[in-house]
Amino acid sequence: MDVIDIASEREDAHRTAVIAAHLAQKKIPQRPSAEHCEDCGADIPEARRLIIPGVLLCVECQEHQERMRR
Repeated sequence: MDVIDIASEREDAHRTAVIAAHLAQKKIPQRPSAEHCEDCGADIPEARRLIIPGVLLCVECQEHQERMRR
């Protein structure tokens, strides 16, 4: 094993540890995802509800809120 291999293994281990720490700190929502957007009432697709637990807004309303925060 040369220096580059050792450095690569250390980088992989560090990256794995950082990702694991981030996921461990991630807050799990206390409430279930909404089936309808709280702002406009549109249906929130099941795929979005599964990917983002606790989601309350449709994509369009979420994008609008994020633009307003900038």
